[in-house]
Amino acid sequence: MIRIDAEEISERDNYKLLTGTIIPRPIALVTTLSEDGVLNAAPFSYFNIITADPPLISVSVQRKKGIPKDTSRHAVARGQFVVHIADEAYVQQLNVTAASLPPEESEVALAGLTAVSSEHISVPGIAEAKVRMECILEQVIPLGGTAEAPACDLLIGRVVSYHLDESICDERNHIDAAALQPVSRLAGASYAKLGELFEVERPS
Repeated sequence: MIRIDAEEISERDNYKLLTGTIIPRPIALVTTLSEDGVLNAAPFSYFNIITADPPLISVSVQRKKGIPKDTSRHAVARGQFVVHIADEAYVQQLNVTAASLPPEESEVALAGLTAVSSEHISVPGIAEAKVRMECILEQVIPLGGTAEAPACDLLIGRVVSYHLDESICDERNHIDAAALQPVSRLAGASYAKLGELFEVERPS
């Protein structure tokens, strides 16, 4: 085994090791609304479930030289955001939303995506996604870096509404993963499809 001390390598080398080994990672396309009403969208693969009681999910938004990104600033200012699950049908458009745009320009418009009104929050979602979750910001935790310049903002969102495409659900609203066709993040410019499914029974 090769042994590497994390404290002895650069931030970039740590990034390469983490993103190359913690795979595949689910991708959240997050929409937020600026104070001026501009709909922002950006993809994040530092994303997961925290708990189901209440339903909490986390999105880690990396800062740039200690400065929060638009997603963090808007989510904190409005206290709301929408999380969409990345899928094969719109992955090319999702990738476009990763572009660095000035705050007054919308990644949603740039990518040719369709905004759709939410039911419980003021932030619109994206119609092309088969799954979207309206979220209230439960907590934001600056982490990493230094006290003066944190490396990221960990957004913890409480899901208040799920929107599911009928094509991916059974009568109990259980999700058919093959129908969802989720896309996951690997390292660099690489992504992965769902691949072969198999089952392993958990011990009692």
